[in-house]
Amino acid sequence: MRKFKNLVLIAIITLGFSAANAQQKIGHISTDKLLSLMPETKVMNAELEKLSKTYETELKAEQAKLQAKLKKYDAEAKTQTDDVNKQRGVEVQQDQQKLYQSSQVARDDLSKQRNEKLKPILDKAKKAIDEVAKEQGYTYVLEASTLIVANGPDLLPAVKAKLGIK
Repeated sequence: MRKFKNLVLIAIITLGFSAANAQQKIGHISTDKLLSLMPETKVMNAELEKLSKTYETELKAEQAKLQAKLKKYDAEAKTQTDDVNKQRGVEVQQDQQKLYQSSQVARDDLSKQRNEKLKPILDKAKKAIDEVAKEQGYTYVLEASTLIVANGPDLLPAVKAKLGIK
């Protein structure tokens, strides 16, 4: 009799968990794909590309100046004193260091700009995903790129529609 009670209790608990799990809906979405389709992302990428080309042009101009200075100093090295050549060597090293630092500043600024511009886009995408999940009764929405098997419903079409993306 005691075994029967335990069996019934286990059956009730199992059915309870099954009923609770049956009420949970799970979907997935590729946020990378969603972000790539958003017009805001395309605008951001165009702005960052323009800024990147500006930095690249400036850095190439500085590098060309440095190369010209090196060429001039190399040509004049035989006619200069050792002290002047040493001073020029130090000057060239300082210029190379400045060029390196400028490239670091450019990379850091591009990264900062990207992060600042991306945050509102990510917030908009998350809000749309949340709204679609609530409207359609999803308890969980998983990132599709991390799933090995994604046989469940893909929320990308619904979120695209919510954002007005074709």
